[in-house]
Amino acid sequence: MSRSRSSLLFWTVLFLAFGAGGSLAYIYSGIYDISATKQHTRLVYWVMSTARRQSIKTHAAGDVLPPDVADANLVSAGLVLFDRHCSQCHGAPGIAPGPIGLGMAPSPPNFAQMGRDLPAEEMYWAISNGIKLTGMPAWAFRLSERERWALVAFLKRSTALTPADYRAQRDRLASAGVGEATSRDSGGRWEPDGAAERGRVAIQQYACATCHVIPGIRGADAQVGPSLEGIAERLYIAGNLTNTPAHMVEWLRDPQKINPLSAMPDLGVTERDARDIAAYLYSLR
Repeated sequence: MSRSRSSLLFWTVLFLAFGAGGSLAYIYSGIYDISATKQHTRLVYWVMSTARRQSIKTHAAGDVLPPDVADANLVSAGLVLFDRHCSQCHGAPGIAPGPIGLGMAPSPPNFAQMGRDLPAEEMYWAISNGIKLTGMPAWAFRLSERERWALVAFLKRSTALTPADYRAQRDRLASAGVGEATSRDSGGRWEPDGAAERGRVAIQQYACATCHVIPGIRGADAQVGPSLEGIAERLYIAGNLTNTPAHMVEWLRDPQKINPLSAMPDLGVTERDARDIAAYLYSLR
């Protein structure tokens, strides 16, 4: 290697090392203000918004075949679901977001802007998977596929909806039972190997990391409940049940029924999600 090339490599490595060291020093100094009352810097906002836009575009590309989002029944169901789950952050025609949505940073986009900005496939992906660092949750573990497409259908048709029409339709549809939750359980036999990876995602979506140490889950270091490390080797669950997959599913779905004195809450875990979470837990040997 020539002397000039070696010199260039040396200065490049030195520059990167100083840059990394400076970034770490800046982070550890606590200078950056993370309070929600302060705007992100222009650079941070650009990085977050660009990463969000490009990530959605990249990951939403695929073979997803959307239903007819102009279907009136789908739009109607979406209106009720949006009012119930989304208006608190995104607002609705003539209705402001709730205190949580108004206090978030960055502010959640207005419902009408979402309907204009994203194609249906990208909107469905964002609703299903959520968006990190924004407060947008992943609804794939809360709503069925049809319900998520119903939200897309409503958002695509909502830009022409007046406040009076929105309220009238919401009240009429809700009283008629439109938009009621559908089952997300898929049934099927016990498949501990195939379900473990989905269970790893599900265990995050039910916020188990806020109480337990969980191997393989970053940030799962809370000491509220017992560590789940090596749980597959334990003899009992909650001190009451023998440690079997069926009992684990039973415990995850209704812990208060098993032990009314337990602080473990009922998280509304579905049958399928409980099986998949159990599959992940039994992989922690």
